[in-house]
Amino acid sequence: MDSKQNLNQPRIKQLMKIVIGAAWIDGVIQPSEREYLHRMAEENALANDPEIQKYLSELKPIKPAECYVWLEEYLGENPTEEDYLKLLESLSGLIYSDGEVQTQEALLLDKLQLLDPANKESSNKTFDKLLQVIQKLYRKAVSQKV
Repeated sequence: MDSKQNLNQPRIKQLMKIVIGAAWIDGVIQPSEREYLHRMAEENALANDPEIQKYLSELKPIKPAECYVWLEEYLGENPTEEDYLKLLESLSGLIYSDGEVQTQEALLLDKLQLLDPANKESSNKTFDKLLQVIQKLYRKAVSQKV
């Protein structure tokens, strides 16, 4: 892990918690979502973090309200576009990992769009980026299933 990653570790951990919470948003973690979460934890050197391990154990579901609180804490009052896009990319990867979008997941993406820092300036630009990320992830998921 490089020094820049060390400095960002609390943010990365916060992001990881949001993504785990999003996996619970439809009430159950799908096998493909579980795989995505464990891979994300490994890639971000969080697989051995006690708090993340607790959430990955799936012993206690995370309520949607808790996920939304984490989401708003992560983005804060004035989120950067970089933080927003990283969150969007991580959540989209999770949501599309099983090739299906549940109603609760769509509502989460909808709420996320409202928190977009570019909403105040040009929501179309960021929405277009969101669509590009989602389309890319969806194509990847579909090509892996074929």
